[in-house]
Amino acid sequence: MALMFLNGGAMRGGPLHHLLDGSPLVAETETAAKYRFYSVGGRCPALSPVSHGGAAIAGELYDVDLDVLRDRLLPAEPPELELGVIELADGGSSLAMLLRRPVVSHAELVDITTRGRWAG
Repeated sequence: MALMFLNGGAMRGGPLHHLLDGSPLVAETETAAKYRFYSVGGRCPALSPVSHGGAAIAGELYDVDLDVLRDRLLPAEPPELELGVIELADGGSSLAMLLRRPVVSHAELVDITTRGRWAG
């Protein structure tokens, strides 16, 4: 099992939540204030770590079986994102999907950091 921070369509009530295959919700939480938050072509959110000017981003923390991560969640992610490790508000660490660097597509990136959460 691995802690996975979700902040998009796989959260409760989202169209991709079923991909979690019953993984338990651990907590509603936030990242540390070290990230910018983007809408990628209006399709999905993306975290991007920064050395300054970051904010805390809201999401949900799940305990996900690695097989579910490998076989269900990761194949559903868009090419603009990659798996990484983030810092949570409590100082702990979690897996999360991050904006791939360098950016691999020409999808429009809109900075939505001030919203603090994904509104889809």
